[in-house]
Amino acid sequence: MDTLHQSFTVKFSYNVFFTSALFDPANKLINDFLTGNNPSVSVKKILFVIDEGVANNHPALIGQIKDYFIQYNQTQLVQDILIIPGGETVKNDTCYLDLVLEAINSYGIDRHSFVAAIGGGAVLDMVGYAATISHRGVKHIRIPTTVLSQNDSGIGVKNGINYFNKKNFLGTFSPPVAIFNDDLFLETLSDRDWRSGIAEAIKVALIKDKVFFTWLEENATLLAQRDRDAMNYQIWQCAKLHLEHIRSADPFESGSSRPLDFGHWSAHKLEHLTNYEIRHGEAVAMGIALDTVYSNLSGRLSSDESDRVLNLIQKLGFELTHPLLQVEHDNSPILLGLQEFREHLGGQLTVTLLTAIGKGEEAHEIDAALVKKAGEILFELNQQTAHNLSSSVL
Repeated sequence: MDTLHQSFTVKFSYNVFFTSALFDPANKLINDFLTGNNPSVSVKKILFVIDEGVANNHPALIGQIKDYFIQYNQTQLVQDILIIPGGETVKNDTCYLDLVLEAINSYGIDRHSFVAAIGGGAVLDMVGYAATISHRGVKHIRIPTTVLSQNDSGIGVKNGINYFNKKNFLGTFSPPVAIFNDDLFLETLSDRDWRSGIAEAIKVALIKDKVFFTWLEENATLLAQRDRDAMNYQIWQCAKLHLEHIRSADPFESGSSRPLDFGHWSAHKLEHLTNYEIRHGEAVAMGIALDTVYSNLSGRLSSDESDRVLNLIQKLGFELTHPLLQVEHDNSPILLGLQEFREHLGGQLTVTLLTAIGKGEEAHEIDAALVKKAGEILFELNQQTAHNLSSSVL
């Protein structure tokens, strides 16, 4: 029997722009990008979808966008700017996906036009998914508004929604055509959301860059105190490391190796178990703590380096663990996260563990007894920290 073989490569390229006051008329950055993207097309449109929390915290934003596109009118602005909820709600209920799909259809957003999402990671995930499945791929632009989305989730190639009560069960690998990180959006974040995104910086430093980890240790107080320059550097460096990994490794995750998910197997499960009351970054910080102590207990990581990681997590204001991360028996809910993580990888369980700060290795088996012990150690440390704080107040 004859065989026909086909093989080709598709090149993906996009920029992450760092700016301030993106829709100030004096800032031509986004207009220059839009007009320079496929300039031979005579009519291009742009549809904006905005996170409700962002719209509420920046009440002048919609007017600023409309004024901007009156001045720079080479790209036609869809005047009906969609406002949708932020957070996991927008990924859990498909009515919001349908809303974006209906707008893309109604306003004639074709493959030469753009869908721009302004918001946190969940909104960017859902809108990117809607754009990707429309017309087999409408160009989407991400404008992340949280620390977490500016330094990690918003700059990658993944889009998706939650389904069957599983995180990102439906999704695509489809890069945006551009990302615009505007630091002014960070000014209205709560202290909790400001801090939350730093967890991803700890993660990528631990597996990629010891020097960056040391910088985080040295600047933890400034970051916790909302120093703008320190945060801008943290976001830039974290984004750089994430982009380098995406470019050099397995961007579409065809294998089971996912080092950028260090600390995430338990974090994803914890988010779901708490009905997403725990922020993603908070869950990741706890997951990093769990996998760090596990790395130490399993003989991979020194006690001194393990302590450095836990100290940094606490110095930034994170909790080390949560009651639902405790292992009481073989069917403890958090252990089910390992099986779900294996299913999500689509093959062999692969969890990254630390051998040193800045260096990880893959493990394909996790000892439930050591997970239990790691959880107990972290619970005791959390209790001790809480006691010390209450004593100091008294």
